[in-house]
Amino acid sequence: MKPVKAIGFDLFNTLISADPGGVELAMARIIANLRQAGFPLEEETFKTAYRQAAIHFIKEARREGRETHNRFWISAALTELGYDLPPEDPRIAAAVEAYFSAFYDFCHLIPGTVEMLRELGERYPLGLLSNFTHAPAARGLMEHLGLTPYFDVVLISGDLGYRKPHPYVFRRLIEALDVPQAQILFIGDDLEPDIRGALEAGLRAVWMTYVRESQAPPFPSSVTPGEEIPEDGVDRIVTWDDLFGLLASE
Repeated sequence: MKPVKAIGFDLFNTLISADPGGVELAMARIIANLRQAGFPLEEETFKTAYRQAAIHFIKEARREGRETHNRFWISAALTELGYDLPPEDPRIAAAVEAYFSAFYDFCHLIPGTVEMLRELGERYPLGLLSNFTHAPAARGLMEHLGLTPYFDVVLISGDLGYRKPHPYVFRRLIEALDVPQAQILFIGDDLEPDIRGALEAGLRAVWMTYVRESQAPPFPSSVTPGEEIPEDGVDRIVTWDDLFGLLASE
């Protein structure tokens, strides 16, 4: 096995966890913003329409590998309720920003994350590859939590147009890190996009299960209780000490 020369990370449920209440506050803010823009929305009716639109677009995104965006969900929900507003309308853009502003007070770093990144950053190039529809919000959260300075490469699916496990996004990570894929360790919590995606792209994969094991409130994830690592040779870690132990055994 070739030695590790660079490390890539997923973001949500790998470096960041979330307290309960963020989604509820986000929905309240999006509704308040749209009401201020002149749409007399009934709360539960809009929530139902928005959820249905989100499910539809996310399903398509996972099937095709192309990233979706919340502006499409809002536009579809409003259309369902009789308001013909295209996704590019500035009122929808404002509603998107209002939605994501709610998460800043609910997101926290997994314990030891900054210390881990600081130490590893002295030894390896570090990259981040995250599935997130609205890239400015992901970057804003990283800045808010003090993560930005530790990464040489930050790639967000909302910017790339494709999402993990699509091979395109892993190719972009490999090119940006400028290290052979077999010498890149990719760490993530979600089996299909993170672990299988990394393996199929030729990277080494490490399954991070802190959120799962500690029962910390997660961001939405495809990982389900009782699911096992599907491939031989995939290491599993629960804490960053586990990661250091893994790297020390190289």
